[in-house]
Amino acid sequence: MPPASPSATSPLRAFFAGSAGRNIGLVIALLVMFIVGAITAPGTFLTLDNVFVILRQASIVGVIAVAMTLVIIAGGIDLSVGSVTGLASVVGTLAVVQDLADSMHWIVFVLLALAVGAVAGLINGVVIAYGNVVAFMATLAMLVGARGLAEILAERRTLVVQDRGFITFMNANILGVNMLIWIFLIVAVLCWVLLNRTTFGRRTVAIGGNREAARLAGIDVRRHVMWLYVLVGLASGIAGVMFLGRTTAGSSTNGQLLELDVIAAVVVGGTLLVGGRGTITGTVFGVLIFATLTNVFVQNNLSSSVQAVAKGVIIVVAVLLQQRFSRQPGRR
Repeated sequence: MPPASPSATSPLRAFFAGSAGRNIGLVIALLVMFIVGAITAPGTFLTLDNVFVILRQASIVGVIAVAMTLVIIAGGIDLSVGSVTGLASVVGTLAVVQDLADSMHWIVFVLLALAVGAVAGLINGVVIAYGNVVAFMATLAMLVGARGLAEILAERRTLVVQDRGFITFMNANILGVNMLIWIFLIVAVLCWVLLNRTTFGRRTVAIGGNREAARLAGIDVRRHVMWLYVLVGLASGIAGVMFLGRTTAGSSTNGQLLELDVIAAVVVGGTLLVGGRGTITGTVFGVLIFATLTNVFVQNNLSSSVQAVAKGVIIVVAVLLQQRFSRQPGRR
């Protein structure tokens, strides 16, 4: 008797392989974490203030993660985002930059921090796209170099933001929502539109699916890849500014190991590390899942070591599920 066709016997698998199924799974996982938090810390976890704390904690990672999603969909990766974030925060708080901002406006050091991130991304993009260097190695070099440059510029000191207008703006509440959360929301919406409603997004998916086919279809693959790294570098610059708003200080340690949280959130959100598939919505859920997990551990006074183990387990499970549901029927 011939075996049943895989496509005819696995409708559930086909559903969860789609974006709707993956997002439903993420929503369920997030709800489970909220239930656990409500049971273990009933007096504090479900308060509105704590929900805003979770969103603020998610905002910096989220800004970079939604941009990183585009890079990974195209088959790339950027390990330097944490170091570039730290470098942007240091450059924005250098004495000469703050003096210039005092004579003009604090927007000066914000623009300079964004420029630092964009230039770092441009360097990564040129080296990867036109130098044919593997993304892992090119961005690893930037990770080391940007962190070292930040230490040199800061002289291993913490540089304090002097402009009170900037601090007031970054900590303001609009409609009861903190500015950091608004920045995360705006960046996420822009990246969603870029991926789902523009030619740029369609080309990104095409490059991740089959780079050679995309090239033969007339897409300038190298230029497109370069701009993707500029985009994630710019997001790192935005994260550097957000660090300045939250901590009021620039430091070479800002953003340390941030790249691990970013990539983990993207993977948990359903983006394939091999490229060709991913959603901004899934990444946002991935960021919220990790932020909620951290908050649950803090509420219950559990150690960061146990939290790290839990994150590792979640990442492994997410990758295994990716392999399970993304595998084509009939293929090993």
